[in-house]
Amino acid sequence: MKLLKLTVFLVCTTSATSIAHAGEIRGVVADSSQTTQLQAVDIIVEDLGRTATTDRNGAYVIADIPAGSYQISASYIGAATVTQTVSVPETGTVTANFILGAGADNQILVIGQAANLASSLSRQRAADGVSSVLTRDAIGQFPDQNVAESIRRLPGVNVLNDQGEGRFVSIRGLDPELNSSSINGVRLPAPESDVRSVALDVISSDIIESIEIKKSLTPDMDGDSIGGSIEINTTSAFDRTNDLLTAKLEGSYNEYADSVTPKGSIDFATRIGEDFGISGGISYYRREFESDNIEAADWNEAGGIVFAEEVQYRDYDVTRERLSASLNFDVRASAYTTLFARGQFSQFDDQEYRRRTTIILNEDPASGTDTSAFFTDADGRIEVRRDIKDRFERQRIRSFQIGGDHDDGIWEGGFSASYAKSSELENFSVDPTRFRSRFDGDGVDVNFDYSDPRLPLYSVTSGSALFNDPSEYSFNRVELTDLSASVDEEYALQGDLGRSFLAGSGEFTVQTGFKSRWRDKSYDFNGRFFGDYDGDYTLADVLGAQTYLITDMGPVASHTGATDFFLANLGNFEVDQYETDLLSFPSDYSVQEDVLAGYLLGRFDSSTLRVIAGVRAERTYNELNGNLVVDDGDDVTDVIPVFITRNYTDWLPSATVRFSPERELVFRLAGYKSLVRPKLSNLAPRYTINEDLEAEFGNPNLLPYRAWNADLSAEYYFSENGAVSIGAFYKTIDNFIVDSVISASGTFQGVDYDELTIPINGDSAEVFGIEASFSQTLSFLPAPFDGLLVQANYTFTDATGTLDDGREIALPAASRHTGNIVLGYENGPFEFRAAGTYRSRYLDEIGAAADQDRLVDNHFQLDLSARVRVTDDIRIFGEWINVNNAKYFAYQNFMGAQRNLQYEAYGSTFKFGARVSF
Repeated sequence: MKLLKLTVFLVCTTSATSIAHAGEIRGVVADSSQTTQLQAVDIIVEDLGRTATTDRNGAYVIADIPAGSYQISASYIGAATVTQTVSVPETGTVTANFILGAGADNQILVIGQAANLASSLSRQRAADGVSSVLTRDAIGQFPDQNVAESIRRLPGVNVLNDQGEGRFVSIRGLDPELNSSSINGVRLPAPESDVRSVALDVISSDIIESIEIKKSLTPDMDGDSIGGSIEINTTSAFDRTNDLLTAKLEGSYNEYADSVTPKGSIDFATRIGEDFGISGGISYYRREFESDNIEAADWNEAGGIVFAEEVQYRDYDVTRERLSASLNFDVRASAYTTLFARGQFSQFDDQEYRRRTTIILNEDPASGTDTSAFFTDADGRIEVRRDIKDRFERQRIRSFQIGGDHDDGIWEGGFSASYAKSSELENFSVDPTRFRSRFDGDGVDVNFDYSDPRLPLYSVTSGSALFNDPSEYSFNRVELTDLSASVDEEYALQGDLGRSFLAGSGEFTVQTGFKSRWRDKSYDFNGRFFGDYDGDYTLADVLGAQTYLITDMGPVASHTGATDFFLANLGNFEVDQYETDLLSFPSDYSVQEDVLAGYLLGRFDSSTLRVIAGVRAERTYNELNGNLVVDDGDDVTDVIPVFITRNYTDWLPSATVRFSPERELVFRLAGYKSLVRPKLSNLAPRYTINEDLEAEFGNPNLLPYRAWNADLSAEYYFSENGAVSIGAFYKTIDNFIVDSVISASGTFQGVDYDELTIPINGDSAEVFGIEASFSQTLSFLPAPFDGLLVQANYTFTDATGTLDDGREIALPAASRHTGNIVLGYENGPFEFRAAGTYRSRYLDEIGAAADQDRLVDNHFQLDLSARVRVTDDIRIFGEWINVNNAKYFAYQNFMGAQRNLQYEAYGSTFKFGARVSF
């Protein structure tokens, strides 16, 4: 607290007066159309080699300049360098403002794909370490519809899809759990109960100003990132020279759902006087879509015939609504000090109906071939289940932050206080209602065709009338989710203070700071299991029409028929108390995670060299609460609360070197230590054990991932708008975490077991990779080809680890190859873009043996978009998402061939609309 008081005191006192150090140059850089103020412009005092970089408001300051006349230049990607002469007095301030882009198409720096590229590359060039940046243009256009979709275009980035939409972000082929995410510097907690990673499809890109992925760390950054730090920023009124007000209206059509749904957004920024600004936006998106799915399980072999003991055909009908809003207040308290208050809110509603036909085969096939298996109920039972899920889920992420920043060229500091809360809520979901029929000696024969490994299809060769009669499927069970509530919230305080000194031809800065975070995550689940119904209830009572496109999956329930029947006849359903207790008691937990961090760094900066070195210390304290649930196979006999505390401290040294012998050429070298703490759900002391001593445990003894990291890169920025870069990275990771099944007797936390499923720390893992990127506007080509723009990147990642049994694996979610290519075109009022993204297969789940590992197949997706400027203020646009109907396929290599575990198809989505600026 003493450091906090000192930081606040120094920042406040230095901002109380307008401090002018002898020989101070300050100014603002804007584009030639006077639309926006440019961030990441390099300002160089040529004769002294002194440098500065403009902040997000386009401002810079260089202090302690000896009296005299100097050449000062401003350099920005996509614009010619501008130089002017200034005379610096012995005391006082001289103002040197710059206008960039004059004499060219004024809009090239602010609107369209070229503007996005220029802004992104300029920020990347100015960064301390290895990073990639996405920005929107001056009228609020962002490359894609949500944050996850936008990020997938960056080098080394892969997005893991959920039902065809980008959701979790993998950086350099690593598990999304190894990333951190923040918005306006506020760490985002995770809405879901069982992850740390944040599903970024919750946040609309319409409220975002920029996204930066920092792949290397410096001591002033949070140390809990191994893949990368995803930093999202919303708008500020001081980002721009002029006021902004835009509105966008859009329709979205999914070919599988065959419906048009709306999207709309409003974005604004305005100044009230010179020193106060308000900015924000609101976005609403309703999306209806379908996906068709096949999932097989328990692959086996008998008599030379390979077959799945269970196959599911799933039809998903989903409605998603996304509401995002931001509101920011900025105050310029003095020439050197800004104060701010920033808030954002995002809500993600997901209504999912899933109809499922499940075929369970209790006997070996009667006959078959290499690509088929034939089953008859004359040999044994064929069980068929038909169920319906009716689930509504709401996720929310909200954050609020107040703070201030001060930079007078000598003293630099900042402080902030923040609160963030994420939640996921279900408070009434019928998930699922199941109907069942067991055919045994009824003349039902089923043949499975495995000739397409992705699509194991069935045909009923005998008894089809019985098989497809809905009245043959009697009620079997209902699982009702009364409450599923995950809450994750975090308070934080942060303070930073730095002092700069002249050091020959550069500056040396000593900087220190602290950050304290208080996090609480809890999960509360209450469900009821109904195992019987007093009366007659069959699928025929709630029959609906299927929309499944892969095959005929037989009779299905309507979307809401089973839920309506359940509510109307609730008194006739009988609760199974044992199953109800097993649903509810084992899931609950609460975890407290407090992190206190401090750092000290030194920074040397000249026109060619930047060196940042220092150390960060982070102390972690946990309070873990869960339950030990004991059952005897018929009843839950005991529920014992468990409470555990623990703490540990990590010292995280780092060093970063940025060498730029020419403005166009940048070399970077970084070495640092980092960590990732275990999932809070894995740490929670949640234990279940049955009468056979089969146990599933959380593991409060899990150690955090700890990694040593190294990055090396070379970047060359073209005089035109473009750049080429190549880099290498290496990571050695201790204590990586995997789920383990221990088929041997033992004792854990005082509980005896014969078989245990538990998350454990693996041995060590190594990650090596190379990433390369190329971006270029081809304005040097003859018309009309001078409007072309090309972006391409590729990342190779070799990520391997060793399990406790000695087996070497690829790390989960680690794709060996990822790449993106974008071909754009801008000419006059017309704009076009084709974007392709690729990732190779990756390990999703570890099985008992290599041929039982779950692998996700490679994925390539092509998206197209076009915009036309009708007037200076009106633009119409269209987008075609997933042109090639890319599909999701997960499999295992059982008996030397690909065996379906999950196949999912989504179709294409078409979007069209208009954006209007006022």
